[in-house]
Amino acid sequence: MTFIQTIEFTTTRVTQFQALMDEWLASTGGRRTPQRATLLADQDRPNTYLQIVEFPSYEEAMQNSALPETSQFADRASRLVDTGPVYRNLDVQRVDDLS
Repeated sequence: MTFIQTIEFTTTRVTQFQALMDEWLASTGGRRTPQRATLLADQDRPNTYLQIVEFPSYEEAMQNSALPETSQFADRASRLVDTGPVYRNLDVQRVDDLS
């Protein structure tokens, strides 16, 4: 079952956050387990962001969390945010293709 983690935070340093994400991507190639990560900016709340990270399963998400680079990323990212991060761990129950 697909597993999704959302991470909500506010920051005035989103460019630095994105550079940190690029570093993580480069350092975890071939070992990371997410299938997709999407960073969203909230149009109604300035400097508020939501990152959606999709995994094939909860177990694979936990494998990814165990990577030292992921722990380092989380630690460094927490220093870039003004509020948060707020994590939500979600099991996908249904997906409908609406195109």
